[in-house]
Amino acid sequence: MILAITCFFAAGIYIIVTMRSGNTDKLRSQAYGSSDTVPEKTSDYVEPPVDFVKLKKINPDIYAWINIPGTVIDYPIVRNADDNAYYLTHTVENKKSAYGAIYTEDYNDMDFADFNTVIYGHNMKNGTMFGSLKKYRNKSFFDENREINVYMPGRIMKYRIFAAHITDDRHILLSYDFKNESVRNEYISDIFSNKNMSSLFDQEIPLTADDRIITLSTCTGKTEERYLVQGVLIYDNRKQSS
Repeated sequence: MILAITCFFAAGIYIIVTMRSGNTDKLRSQAYGSSDTVPEKTSDYVEPPVDFVKLKKINPDIYAWINIPGTVIDYPIVRNADDNAYYLTHTVENKKSAYGAIYTEDYNDMDFADFNTVIYGHNMKNGTMFGSLKKYRNKSFFDENREINVYMPGRIMKYRIFAAHITDDRHILLSYDFKNESVRNEYISDIFSNKNMSSLFDQEIPLTADDRIITLSTCTGKTEERYLVQGVLIYDNRKQSS
């Protein structure tokens, strides 16, 4: 009887996880179409591999897509116009879920032109959402998986990861006035001075107040901490309007 009950619950958990994984796979198949190959730059402009026309039919809040080779992170990026915290508890399909979605807040513009665009996602125990960011605590993984791809309609951006570290729980975009150049320089110094056992940095990458960076932010399990993976823009292929 005990064995039967254990098997029953194990099967139930497997079905739930499989269904959630299936929903994500279905979304990816709609986004990428028949191929998940990321195109290389072969001319002045390359069309992004994501079909935003299909995605916006699923949810008009989808405005970008993030892909990190070497991880399971391959998701749409959303922003809710009325509630910055909406996607903490709702999926891209607008279903209430602890998984939430990958999202940004209205403190950032949606063109990635800000000095620091902060992207949020839950640290799920099964590795989904931003759960696989914890892999960057391993130096070998950090050294071998340094690229972040961000796609937008008519645009491909590539970022080079330069930092992965634990920091406090302050709201970055409300704590720093990034319009001020001296504050941007101060923030760069703050990043590299934030050393602890799980901090990894590449200080050989030149980083200035004029660069554009993205910060992937997730929880650590402690309310006073956040784990950040940060990359600097190294490639931006934008379709020019005719």
